[in-house]
Amino acid sequence: MKKWLIRRVNKALYTCLLLFPALMGTDCTDKKEDVTLPFLDTALSIDQRVDDLVARMTLAEKIGQMVHDAPAIERLHIPRYNWWSEGLHGVARAGLATVFPQAIGLGATWDPALMHAVSTAIADEARAKHHHFARRDKRFIYQGLTLWSPNINIFRDPRWGRGQETYGEDPFLTGTLAVEFIRGLQGDDPHYLKTVATVKHFAVHSGPEPERHTFNATTHERDLREMYLPHFEMTVRLGKPYSVMCAYNRYNGEPCCGSPGLLNDILRKEWGFEGYVVSDCEAITDIYKHHKFVAGPEEAASVAVRAGTDLECGSVYTNLKEAVNRKLIDEEAINTAVKRLFKARFKLGMFDPIENVNYAQTPYSVVDSKEHRALALEAARKSIVLLKNENNLLPLKKDAGTIAVIGPNADQWLMLLGNYNGVPSRAITPLQGIREKVTPHTRVLFAQGSELADGMPMFYTIPADMLSTGENTPGLTAAYYNNITLTGQPLYTAVSPTLDANWSDKAPREDMDDDNFSVRWQGEIKPQHSGTYRLGFISTCNTRLYIDDSLVAKTVYHFRDEYGDPRLRKTTPMRLEAGRKYKVVVEAIETFADAQVQLVWAAPKPDLLRDAIAIARQADVVVLCMGLTARMEGEEMDVQIAGFRGGDRTRIDLPETQQRLIRNMHALGKPVVLVLLNGSALAVNWENDHLPAIVEAWYPGQAAGQAIADVLFGDYNPAGRLPVTFYRSADDLPRFDDYTISNQTYRYFQGKPLYSFGHGLSYSSFVYADLQATRKTGTDSLALSARLQNTGKFDGDEVVQVYASSPQVAGTIRHPIRSLISYTRIHLKAGETREIRLTAKIPPGISGQLEVSVGGGQPDTGVPTTSNVLKTLLPIP
Repeated sequence: MKKWLIRRVNKALYTCLLLFPALMGTDCTDKKEDVTLPFLDTALSIDQRVDDLVARMTLAEKIGQMVHDAPAIERLHIPRYNWWSEGLHGVARAGLATVFPQAIGLGATWDPALMHAVSTAIADEARAKHHHFARRDKRFIYQGLTLWSPNINIFRDPRWGRGQETYGEDPFLTGTLAVEFIRGLQGDDPHYLKTVATVKHFAVHSGPEPERHTFNATTHERDLREMYLPHFEMTVRLGKPYSVMCAYNRYNGEPCCGSPGLLNDILRKEWGFEGYVVSDCEAITDIYKHHKFVAGPEEAASVAVRAGTDLECGSVYTNLKEAVNRKLIDEEAINTAVKRLFKARFKLGMFDPIENVNYAQTPYSVVDSKEHRALALEAARKSIVLLKNENNLLPLKKDAGTIAVIGPNADQWLMLLGNYNGVPSRAITPLQGIREKVTPHTRVLFAQGSELADGMPMFYTIPADMLSTGENTPGLTAAYYNNITLTGQPLYTAVSPTLDANWSDKAPREDMDDDNFSVRWQGEIKPQHSGTYRLGFISTCNTRLYIDDSLVAKTVYHFRDEYGDPRLRKTTPMRLEAGRKYKVVVEAIETFADAQVQLVWAAPKPDLLRDAIAIARQADVVVLCMGLTARMEGEEMDVQIAGFRGGDRTRIDLPETQQRLIRNMHALGKPVVLVLLNGSALAVNWENDHLPAIVEAWYPGQAAGQAIADVLFGDYNPAGRLPVTFYRSADDLPRFDDYTISNQTYRYFQGKPLYSFGHGLSYSSFVYADLQATRKTGTDSLALSARLQNTGKFDGDEVVQVYASSPQVAGTIRHPIRSLISYTRIHLKAGETREIRLTAKIPPGISGQLEVSVGGGQPDTGVPTTSNVLKTLLPIP
């Protein structure tokens, strides 16, 4: 090696030895390895550095780097790294974070610029938290820079529980939003990635959840290319994500994580993808255990790696050494995968001096910052869709006399967060938001009204007057330990009036280690009413709940569990007698991220409907907060109640108990506003026919209550648009497990929906005029222009939507009725007129004439709107 290069390498390594511990939490100073390691020389190209590093690794070391929790290789100064982190709508499961609306709500904004701003904030918080952890030598799950987001699967059927994680049912809308989300996550530095974005789940994946480990999705090539791949292609070509996650299921008989056709021929060769592929968790196990595609783990690992799956979430890849011995795979294929993985880590700056990486300077103060909280509010406002507003009932007056806020989703903070979420410093419920919005003289009354569904009760913090230390003092005695064993003398004790603790990223006291403490609360519960109770806790810690010295609920984490995710853990039903004292002990052990513990129960509530009617009778207007929660719809869940199955839904209307409440409220003759909070389309047919105002708010994130109140009382003019079709019944749809496109999504649905894809009203009105559409000669591009005026009294946004169809073939088998080809969200002041100009591409398969529509939604929906739609015909040779 030339002397100048040796000097440069030695200088770079010396810098690394000084700064690497600060960046990665690894002590390099006592290593005895040769100090002239080219992979640490920043003057070399990344490919040269990666080649050098991988060449120094043994086969066993390489294989160890191909699982998501990759071990350290100390002799090469490679720290442990866990590839699994989440950032769907905020940094997830790593404690304190800004929580934006769930992905389906972000889809309802129809705002690519907002998507970029949101994902930029997510990436900034991920960077800040990662370095905060690494400085303390913490590299656990959910603490890295490789985010397994966004989920861009097509929400083809409203019964799919994970559809809430997507941007909706349209490939074009999904793709354009995802491109900006990816760009925000990965940043714009010419040398480094801010974080790695992982688009998932590739491909043809959208339920059913209970069968996802065995399911075989089958389609024609045309369906694959027109419905299931266009948005993936757009994101790969334009967004350039550095990671793709392959799906659990088979596609046309072949496991997606073992498909050379998907992962090599299409993804890499056709689209030019240059990053790495990671499996969904335990998807490699599925290849042999559930799909029965091969005989055993060695064969499954070999099939996946040869197909192009570089990284496994799981542990089947530990069998690769035996697979090499059996000549099922050669070491060169393993080298290819490992090089892709280390190239990602180099692009993240993990082996460079910290001062070289601008993103590594991101201060922890960006987490939950004032700016990010304001952005969460903006996103929540923009996501809200006004579905109906008969006789302009909305906006309400802030001095409305008495307002009754009723419903199981009115005052539940956890529901607001959806799934794959972080923990906000404050989550504002609809009830809180309304109370904070109205004038001091306006009364706001609350009643739960109903459970979410029969068998799905609501949980609330156990109130202080039900708790006693055993000495007639309200609350529980808390003993705090500066260890994770709850042994020895506690550091101190105190009385907690209720058990609702959230220390965020800190410890209960400054002299305690924030990831190495435990707390034991104990006392007595004395219920006021006899009946069947469910007790439980919401916690981000390892937690145990004892009643009368019997263990009734606990968390036991392993890699598939959601560390840092405040999920409800509940007991089986138990009968408690009024006036009797029951010993209660809660133990929480904090070893990871942030700390939060809340003791809750679902107490007997026999008079929910009667109480709601009594409250509503006093009111001048009733606001009903209804819908679903991520306890009911989501990923592979143990939910078996009427209308729900394993995370999916079997019906798409509201649960019966909620419908009864709504009808009783309507019968009182009061003005009723229905606010829906949910992650998927709801068939609110009766409600649409009988209630004057309906608002769709999704799972709006931490600023939910403020955003909803802003819309209800006119401080924000709603402009969200539906990213999915709201059907009238599941009976209108094909079988849920039929992936062949026939009669689903707005592009193919032959029936009459309740609310169309793209639907959304405003407090203002917008008029389009002077549509001009021309085709650029010799191309498939269109140039469009029109004049748009806000003719109402409110400033507001309008979402301009452009659809294309071919009248000759529209509605014929497997040909779209129409397709979204362009859109933009613009703000107009009351009375303002603006010329809009858009470009679009003609969809493939059009012949004869092309019908183009421009307006505030789809043409010819038959539903009242607040903007018109213009149409024109163009000849297509």
